[in-house]
Amino acid sequence: MEFTEDFKGFPLIGEEFPELEVQTTHGKMLLPKDVKGKWMVLFSHPADFTPVCTTEFVAFNKRYNKFKKLNTELIGLSIDQVFSHIKWTEWIKENLGEAIKFPIIADDMGLVAEELGMVHPGKGTNTVRSVFIVDNKGIVRTILYYPQEVGRNVDEILRTVEALQLSDKNGVAMPENWPNNELVGSDVIIPPADNEKLAQRRRQQKDCFDWWFCYKKIKGKK
Repeated sequence: MEFTEDFKGFPLIGEEFPELEVQTTHGKMLLPKDVKGKWMVLFSHPADFTPVCTTEFVAFNKRYNKFKKLNTELIGLSIDQVFSHIKWTEWIKENLGEAIKFPIIADDMGLVAEELGMVHPGKGTNTVRSVFIVDNKGIVRTILYYPQEVGRNVDEILRTVEALQLSDKNGVAMPENWPNNELVGSDVIIPPADNEKLAQRRRQQKDCFDWWFCYKKIKGKK
C-alpha cells in the first residue's frame, strides 16, 4: 500500500481526537467540543436492524448510568441515515423495552468512518465494530476493533474507562483483568524503583515480587 504526502491516517492513542461535525439522532453535534470536560466512548456498528448490533445497543443502554457516573458520554455510529437510526431505536424500545439514551451518528456518506478508519476493505463496505475512548481533554486513550461477526463485551469497555481514570488519578498501571487479576486481585501496579536505594528497600516489601514489580491498594477497591 502506498501513502501520499497528505495521508494522515486515523488518530492514534495519545493523539487529539479530530474535530467532526456530525448529524445524530439528538441533532447536530461538534465533536469533541460538545462533550468538552467529559470522557467519550464513540463506537461504530455495521448496520441498523441487525441482530448482533441490537444486542450491543441493549448492553450499552443498560450500562448507560454506569458510564454517566464515570463522566462518560456514549455515542454510536454507522453508515445509515438518521431515519433508519430513529426507526431502529423505536423498534428496540417497542420490542425489547430499552429506550436508547445516547445519540447515534448518521454517517450515511461514510466520511466520519473514513476519517476514523472504521471501514476495513477486507470486511466489506460497512463499518467494523470499532471503539474510540477519548478522555476529558480530547485525547484518544484506547482504540478497539472487532469484526462484524463478533459482538463486543460492553463491560470490558466500561472497565477500561474506569481503569484509565483511576490510572490518571493515582499515577499507577492496571494489571490484566483488573480488578480481578490472578496475582494481585484489585490492587494496582506502582512505578518501578528509579534508584538503587529504593530498589533494595522494595525487595524487602511484602507487596513486591521484586524491585520492579510492586503493587498497592487504591481507595474504593478491596
